[in-house]
Amino acid sequence: MLRQRWFDLLFAHWPVPAARLRPLVPASLEIEEFGGTSWVGIVPFKIEGLSWRPLPDLPYFSSFPELNLRLYVEAEGKPGVWFVSLDADNAAAVLGARLAFRLPYWRAQIDMRRGDRDIEFRSVRRTQPATTFAVRYRPVGPEIEPRPGTLDYFLTERYCLYAPHAGGALRRLEIHHPRWRLTRAEAKIEHNTLASTQGIALDDARPAVLHFSARQDVVAWWPERIRPGAHD
Repeated sequence: MLRQRWFDLLFAHWPVPAARLRPLVPASLEIEEFGGTSWVGIVPFKIEGLSWRPLPDLPYFSSFPELNLRLYVEAEGKPGVWFVSLDADNAAAVLGARLAFRLPYWRAQIDMRRGDRDIEFRSVRRTQPATTFAVRYRPVGPEIEPRPGTLDYFLTERYCLYAPHAGGALRRLEIHHPRWRLTRAEAKIEHNTLASTQGIALDDARPAVLHFSARQDVVAWWPERIRPGAHD
């Protein structure tokens, strides 16, 4: 259905007990844990080449910075991502994703700049000015390919997202891309109200785990309706 490229991704992660996240996730989805805790991810990056296949790139629609607040869930034995919020500096993409996929996209003013060493990213949600995320980050060390069974793999190697559907059902949107090539990252978060605005309390301002990826090429299929069983 879709193709896109992701650039200069920062994966910033915090351990958060699943009980705190349960109100944000449908009961039919299981919140996954690793190392005795669930995890919250904040991911700033830039999208390029976004287009419906086989159409060419569209000048305004196809390239923009984005910011994701995400959780890790499972349904029918398939690990995936549940987006608490997605902020994008593109009105058409925000409207299209809300209408087509019922994803919680928000219009934001985002400034993303790549310097000689660091990447600067600042997002301010237009409809909620208090929702701000500002960070300066860079990769450090050699690239790695996450190994199954590790936290690196758990946090990044996920090939679907879940979204709400009519009548309390869910939809699963499958994606595909090569295995992630990650480096460790350094980051200085200058301001972060993204999680707190959504009711998620982070015990530490500093992320517990930081990764960087320079690029990922992605394709996505049209979402399918599912009816997973409820979890207590």
